[in-house]
Amino acid sequence: MNDHTKEILGTFLSAIGTIEAAIGNTPFEKLGTDVRFNLRLIGNALQASGSALSADGQGSISLEKLGDEIQAVGNSTVIGGLLLDLGDKKDQKLIITGTWLQALGSLVGLADEFEDSTESGRAYNIIGNLLQGIGNSMQAVGGIEQLKQTIPKASTFFSVGVVGSWIQATGSVISLIGQIKEEREEIERGINE
Repeated sequence: MNDHTKEILGTFLSAIGTIEAAIGNTPFEKLGTDVRFNLRLIGNALQASGSALSADGQGSISLEKLGDEIQAVGNSTVIGGLLLDLGDKKDQKLIITGTWLQALGSLVGLADEFEDSTESGRAYNIIGNLLQGIGNSMQAVGGIEQLKQTIPKASTFFSVGVVGSWIQATGSVISLIGQIKEEREEIERGINE
């Protein structure tokens, strides 16, 4: 698989993962607790795999590569918080930490877009990374509120964390569009960034 394909496939997996995790974070009555948990778990696994694949497809050391790597670590940390049974507060703290790392990774990747030599897809990638960073930050704040018990454990449709999940998912889809455009231009120009 060539590097361009890795980046597109990685971004696609991340987009699917964010949508799946957002569904799992949304308190749909028809979805049971176990189904929602599994959606969050698999969604974060897809995001971690996608970010790692995107990082591997980078042609050189860059802020974009570093951002993808940080996001992969963040998603892996969230997975740890979901699977490890350290106690509710410690598990929640791991999930919050992983979510902050995802936000950081998005913003590090965002910084790279301003220096990227490919015009095509730049605006999509800037908006997408910014939305992902905002969405992850909102999820972390929602997790902190739950940890402090300022909101009930069972979130509402309009909780900060749920809204943040969908903002992140929207950003990831926009980033997918931008990544496809960027990779298409890189192929035409015979470069790999």
